[in-house]
Amino acid sequence: MFARTGMLLVVSGPSGSGKTTLCRRLADAGEARYSISCTTRLPRPGEVDGTDYHFLSQGEFARRQQAGEFLEHAVVHGNCYGSLRSEVLSDLHSGMDVVMDIDIQGAKQVRNCADPDIRRAAVELFVMPPSEAELRARLSGRGTESAESLALRMANALDEMRHWTDYTYVLLSSTREADYARFLALVTAERMKVSRISPPAC
Repeated sequence: MFARTGMLLVVSGPSGSGKTTLCRRLADAGEARYSISCTTRLPRPGEVDGTDYHFLSQGEFARRQQAGEFLEHAVVHGNCYGSLRSEVLSDLHSGMDVVMDIDIQGAKQVRNCADPDIRRAAVELFVMPPSEAELRARLSGRGTESAESLALRMANALDEMRHWTDYTYVLLSSTREADYARFLALVTAERMKVSRISPPAC
């Protein structure tokens, strides 16, 4: 049988773009493993440690960062986030696809990673909201943001959207179903790359 190395799907986009929904849906369908990030922020209602995030103290996060355990790490809205290198590489080496929902800072670190296995596996996608007005509507529709928090998120989102040309692919968001269909089409096409496939032994 032909063997395939795992693919690392690096998905970015501003809050409200739908990137997290896409990543979670792909993982829930069994198409990839969702990379669980470490974070120093407090759990939100319903979030479970080890399922949604690895919730770490500031001290533990700093210790892991200094030990070089993170493939990427960033500070977002005053909280630290990072992806464990060992978890990602373990899945890739076993032929499993991994999907990462990370911001532009983290994506840049993955892009510049010297590890040949990471560079070979990486596929970068930026999810672009259809318009500024729609993005604002999506964020305000959550009902969890104060006016000040919403303004900050909008400012950060507009700044992130300027970086879409740094990515290999861009998905212009429309409906959830259309977005997922195009995302799945990208994953399917990338799996057929000759560079990811090893021929059977003679």
